[in-house]
Amino acid sequence: MLERFRAFWTRIISPVARLLLRLGISPDAVTLVFFPQGELLTGVLVIAAFVFSDLLDGTMARLSGRTSKFGAFLDSTLDRVGDGAIFGGLVLYFAGPGDSRLYTVLALVCLVMGSVTSYARARAESLGFQARVGIAERADRLVAILVATGLSALLGLPVLLEVTLWALAVASTVTVGQRIWVVRQQAHAESAAQG
Repeated sequence: MLERFRAFWTRIISPVARLLLRLGISPDAVTLVFFPQGELLTGVLVIAAFVFSDLLDGTMARLSGRTSKFGAFLDSTLDRVGDGAIFGGLVLYFAGPGDSRLYTVLALVCLVMGSVTSYARARAESLGFQARVGIAERADRLVAILVATGLSALLGLPVLLEVTLWALAVASTVTVGQRIWVVRQQAHAESAAQG
């Protein structure tokens, strides 16, 4: 989904992200500073700058011919840290100024299931299976939570964030189930072929 907009967003967001990075501000720090204080819109805008500028490094590596296994590993690892910071920031927000035990737990479910979704695919691939299935890919989850958080803050409609958290919790859980099922089918087929 994000792939179509990569070049556009990279041109728009990269200068802002570079400025923030030069100032020594990290995306995780932005999330963990703004979200827990209830500054959801500011947090979303800055996080979006970092997320979309993250697309830049992969493009630069491919264009320069300097792709590497370590670069791919590092990028994926930092993606997990960024995702954790976003949902961790929301957990802190709902535990603090957002004052909702239900949405604290729901944001935590999104955090955990998003991580498990990524882990399931990576583990499947390490075993020689494919697990690129599911209704909640990382890009979709990221766009959904950032747009919903930003709009809920901008419009003063917290229900947008709440509905999105419910949808992402369900979609991420379904995606994990789908990936487990697909890998199970492949494992059984492999066993049958060997047996």
